[in-house]
Amino acid sequence: MIFVHIGAGAGDLDPSSNYRDGFTEFVKKNLCGEKKIFIVEANPKNIKKLKECWKDFANVKIFNLAIIPNSYSKNKIKLYYSVDDQPHYQLLSHNKNFVERHFPKSEIKSIEIEAIKINDFLKNNLSNMKIDSFSLDVESLDYEIFMDINLEKYSIDNFSIEYFHLNKTQKKNIIKKFISNGFSYNGFGIDHNKLDWLFTKKKSSWNNMIAKTLPYIHRIYYKRLNKVIQKLKV
Repeated sequence: MIFVHIGAGAGDLDPSSNYRDGFTEFVKKNLCGEKKIFIVEANPKNIKKLKECWKDFANVKIFNLAIIPNSYSKNKIKLYYSVDDQPHYQLLSHNKNFVERHFPKSEIKSIEIEAIKINDFLKNNLSNMKIDSFSLDVESLDYEIFMDINLEKYSIDNFSIEYFHLNKTQKKNIIKKFISNGFSYNGFGIDHNKLDWLFTKKKSSWNNMIAKTLPYIHRIYYKRLNKVIQKLKV
């Protein structure tokens, strides 16, 4: 099985998140046979921890890169972080205002990171592969990057994407793209804080009818909708 995680942080070795990480927990608990794992993290401070996190897995590739939308022309990108977000500075974003909203009284610093367009990364590393689980969490660029991914070109069975910072229009566009490419909403994604949506490569009219309501309701009601999906068993 092939697992892809873009925006890995420090995996399950960050004390500020109580040593929890949804993707890491999901993969480590998965009892499938051979696993190939592709990990992408922009912050160089986290690479050592990620290597430690995945040291017991043979087929792991860890990339110290910033994934960017195809519209970006430069091969480096300036990312901002709060000095109070230590020790692993998980909230690393190209949008300074995005960081300031989360740390309004903190000193904000920046770092330049080598960057690669999402299509180039996929072409270089995952062409002609069947991806069992794809997770995207890149702090304020999730929408742009996702909309650039050709879901017809790449074989992806399950896609987990953070919805928490999306506006209504972005949510509608993401759901529309998933459904038009043969995916159906399947409840919460892999994030242990339940801030991700999961879409699975299958067609379910009931699930997608529910998905179309997501942009219009508060996330506190998502849990109830997901219980409906489980009862329908579709």
